[in-house]
Amino acid sequence: MQKKLLNIGFGNTVVAERVVAIVSPSSSPMKRLKDEAREKQLLVDATQGRRTRAVIIMDSNHVVLSAIQFETIAQRFEDLNAEKS
Repeated sequence: MQKKLLNIGFGNTVVAERVVAIVSPSSSPMKRLKDEAREKQLLVDATQGRRTRAVIIMDSNHVVLSAIQFETIAQRFEDLNAEKS
């Protein structure tokens, strides 16, 4: 079975089936979530030094940071899911 990869920008991908949520990083709960993930060593920074524009929460409790707008990643995610149907 082939896994669908979600492009999260700048050559970085995640397995689409493992994505739980794609959210904006600006809210206080997301800042807290990032800090907790960093403490537990579950934070993956895929921004390559750019500003964080999306937070991707994985089913493994990993938190992935992306420099691509969360709306763009969410649209890519929806497009991948539409291909499965």
